[in-house]
Amino acid sequence: MAFLQYLISGISLGSIYAIIALGYTMVYGIAKMLNFAHGDVIMVGGYISFCTTSYLDLPGWVSVVFAVVVCTVLGVVIEGLAYRPLRQAGSLAVLITAIGVSYLLQNAAQLIWGATPKNFTSLINFQVPEFLGRLNVSGVMLVTVCACVVIMLGLTWFTSQTKMGKAMRACSEDRGAAQLMGINVNRTISMTFAIGSALAAIAGVLLCSYSPVLQPTTGSMPGIKAFTAAVFGGIGSIPGAFLGGVLLGIIEAMARAYLSSNLANSIVFVVLILVLLIRPAGLLGKYVPEKV
Repeated sequence: MAFLQYLISGISLGSIYAIIALGYTMVYGIAKMLNFAHGDVIMVGGYISFCTTSYLDLPGWVSVVFAVVVCTVLGVVIEGLAYRPLRQAGSLAVLITAIGVSYLLQNAAQLIWGATPKNFTSLINFQVPEFLGRLNVSGVMLVTVCACVVIMLGLTWFTSQTKMGKAMRACSEDRGAAQLMGINVNRTISMTFAIGSALAAIAGVLLCSYSPVLQPTTGSMPGIKAFTAAVFGGIGSIPGAFLGGVLLGIIEAMARAYLSSNLANSIVFVVLILVLLIRPAGLLGKYVPEKV
């Protein structure tokens, strides 16, 4: 019974990683860049939700909408000001810029909200009745898993059935050819950042509801783990990000329960290394030879 409880906790935690990883994989799949500031957009979403409920005394669902809107705008601004001028630059320049944007957001949050951790009141307060005798499933766990599945299915439908989704796939395949066919590449990439940042806001609210401590570095480690999950599942693949996030959460929960809570993070990254040694493209990723 304890194993099932740990498994449920791991799936719930992994669902948060999966939502964050979906944002990573969307940006990388279309723009072919790693947005390491993504984890700090999560932190901004948490702070916006906190301020909306604590200072404005508005309902929880309003705070989620507010966080999604602010983070969506923030993502588009970051892409337009920091990344778009580097569209033709090397990957190293983009990586350094992403790290700079990450530190900028962290320090801006510290100036605005202070470095003192804040207690985030969970927006999900209902409790699921116990089943099978002892299994305890909180409302946060249930909502997180359901939200992750819905988001994954929604993104899969969006990228395969809508005009904008098909434009994103075209840009992912060949940006130059897509532009020649009349696709507005800049608008498509901006939309990708908007979707990724909106997902980051949702993940930020769920993360703070799951672990109710909010500070300027809240999104750093979850962002790194979510990036690990995206690589684990196959970066650029939406189902891969979902699978990688859930598996990562399960591995972390089992490592904390049966091995060592202090070594849980290390064990997660060791598993990633072992998987990539066997499948360099990730579990669901496809190897694409580099064109010369």
